Amino acid sequence: MRNTQYDAVVVGSGPNGFAAAITLQMAGLSVLLVEGRDTIGGGMRTSELTLPGYHHDVCSAVHPMAAISPFFTSIPLKEHGLSLIEPTYAAAHPFDDGTVALLKNSLEDTAAGLGEDREAYLSLIKNSVRDLPKLLPDILGPFPIPRYPLALASFGLKALPPIGWTANRFKTKQARGLWAGIAAHAVQPFNNIASSAIGLVMTSAAHIGGWPIVEGGSQSLANALASYFLSLGGKIQTGVFVKSIEELPSAKAVLFDVGPKQLIGIAGERLGTSYINRLKKFKYGMGVFKMDWALSEPIPFTAKSASGAGTVHLGNTFEEIAYSEKITSEGKHADKPYVLLSQPSLFDKTRAPEGKHTAWAYCHVPNGSQVDMTDIIENQIERFAPGFKEIILKRSTLNAVQMQDYNPNYIGGDVNGGLQNLSQLYSRPVLSLSPYRTPAKGIYLCSASTPPGGGVHGLCGYHAAHQVLKDLFGNNN
Repeated sequence: MRNTQYDAVVVGSGPNGFAAAITLQMAGLSVLLVEGRDTIGGGMRTSELTLPGYHHDVCSAVHPMAAISPFFTSIPLKEHGLSLIEPTYAAAHPFDDGTVALLKNSLEDTAAGLGEDREAYLSLIKNSVRDLPKLLPDILGPFPIPRYPLALASFGLKALPPIGWTANRFKTKQARGLWAGIAAHAVQPFNNIASSAIGLVMTSAAHIGGWPIVEGGSQSLANALASYFLSLGGKIQTGVFVKSIEELPSAKAVLFDVGPKQLIGIAGERLGTSYINRLKKFKYGMGVFKMDWALSEPIPFTAKSASGAGTVHLGNTFEEIAYSEKITSEGKHADKPYVLLSQPSLFDKTRAPEGKHTAWAYCHVPNGSQVDMTDIIENQIERFAPGFKEIILKRSTLNAVQMQDYNPNYIGGDVNGGLQNLSQLYSRPVLSLSPYRTPAKGIYLCSASTPPGGGVHGLCGYHAAHQVLKDLFGNNN
């Protein structure tokens, strides 16, 4: 690489790397974005994983947080080619008896579909839908000094209980199952304190911005971010896998969209023993076993309404999903795991040849698992969609270790960049007034291993960039 002077170098082109680079470039700095692979995107890549013409999202597929992110919604991504598609329903949760619970874009319509749990659902979600847009800058960032203390307190009272405790608000299997499927995005046992927070945010997001997919695949989001960054004067270099900070051009600030382990390997000599020891205590959560399919026709769900959902949660009852998440967190593999499934080609015709379809799914597995969950996942889908196996043209699989091989930030297959329990909600990767700053001047962390954690929202990078501007460039905005 040329020894060119930049104000800032950002390593990694995931959503947080791009958010950091764009924020700094918008502030008038000269920024270089370095990506190890030949293709930008990190967790936002789309590829022909099965057959020619079938376009699969390698990692992230559905983007509820992108639709409401204070960062993404503040920049003109539509002008740079981004088009979000809202499925008919945000999510579906089918049951063994052929019924289905639906998470609809409308708060009232969702509540009405839950029968006697209508009022309980409104009581849990309504205020969050009202308050979340103004609370997001505080919730999705470092530990906040609240601008709306009463609204934040109201949200916190509902977010702090465990998922299982919150489920006790509901009486019907439909409401309890729907909540279990959404809240299981937390990738935690259902008895963990504060595990309801992600379920509350995800559910509210459906009624605010929906759970959209990206036309053309998640790669299109990365491409739009790159287009905007370049239009501001930023520079991108791909195919440069950084093994040492010494390989980078000189810069006043270097921001790493990498995990703590990667940071130690790249810049450990500058970080100090105490900080490194603290980084080594960072905990990772469950991994995933991920699958993609090329299909001859749509998935034949018994509950026909499930075909109107971009996301389908498979696991039947609350109790079954809770048990699956519990034993997986204990290092065991579930015979009937919670399966998170997306069927984008039903809504985006660019994903597959005419008349054909794609599907994407994963289940949670113990961190570092190499167990092949193919049959188990396909059995779960077949359970709710008899005939599914007959329409498979080709499949692609990635176990938890292969997920890490694909993206070194996914330690043991943990796609959230670290366990997001109460102790690591704001103190990621270490407890600090500024979790983005390291002890070495000019070196910062901007990955999902910093607040607010996993998800395609860009806010880890956004907040890290503002810390850089404050520390090194006298910008306190």
